Amino acid sequence: MNTLQEFDSEDLYMRHAVDENPDDKNFFMHVHERCEIFYFVSGNAAYLVEGAEYLLEPGSILIMRPAESHRAKILGKGNYERYAINFSISVIDNIDPQRRLMKAFFDRPLGRGNLYLPAEFKDDNMSQIFSEMCGGADDYEKRLQILTGLILLLNSINKVFLNRGSSEYLPPQSVSEKMVSYVNTHLFDKLSVSILAEHFFLSASQFSRIFKQATGAAPWTYITIKRLTAAREKIHSGFSAQKASESCGFEDYSVFYRAYVKYFGHSPQKDIT
Repeated sequence: MNTLQEFDSEDLYMRHAVDENPDDKNFFMHVHERCEIFYFVSGNAAYLVEGAEYLLEPGSILIMRPAESHRAKILGKGNYERYAINFSISVIDNIDPQRRLMKAFFDRPLGRGNLYLPAEFKDDNMSQIFSEMCGGADDYEKRLQILTGLILLLNSINKVFLNRGSSEYLPPQSVSEKMVSYVNTHLFDKLSVSILAEHFFLSASQFSRIFKQATGAAPWTYITIKRLTAAREKIHSGFSAQKASESCGFEDYSVFYRAYVKYFGHSPQKDIT
């Protein structure tokens, strides 16, 4: 991967990158604790978001809220170029405390209505907005450029969201989408692949295969990452590590601790504020 531009701070991140020879094996399912706006410049790719698959065309925008799983799916050769912006909700709360610009992120089911096509932004030059966000002589100016562009993007996305029909946000329809929805609904319950497979009248291997095709991750990997992300959020909000692990479905604290260190690279205690 060739990173053309990058800005990183505690509550705001932006990257412009390109892979000249992308390999699908190098792209994994992941989640963020922040919101994300993804802008697709070029390539041959689709995007998996919570069991839904979106085909991308140049100029496509995807939005993901915190803990909404996603993964790029490389379909063929061609430069895979994109921008990604990750921002904490607190960044917007300072400007829009009522969160009116965040409706597109939160007023919809997981994995529904994530994709915005270029034709929907008739009067907005989205490419220019992203390009101008990469300017700035120093960190202060770079942050200012990104924040200015971010508000323009959120305003444009929000207008399209409000003008869309309800068909974009219907409940999950396919078997794979229903699987992902069910797991999220019961994320902190006592779960196993066999229990989930039985609920959908499938063998464990059938369930695992369909689930991984839909999300880009094996069922237990998906569940663990989701639980860890939720637990970390609870720790940030004041929960003890023990209480956070218990409330997020981990029955054994030592299992939680090892998984936390492996995924985040440090112990839960480091995230206690």
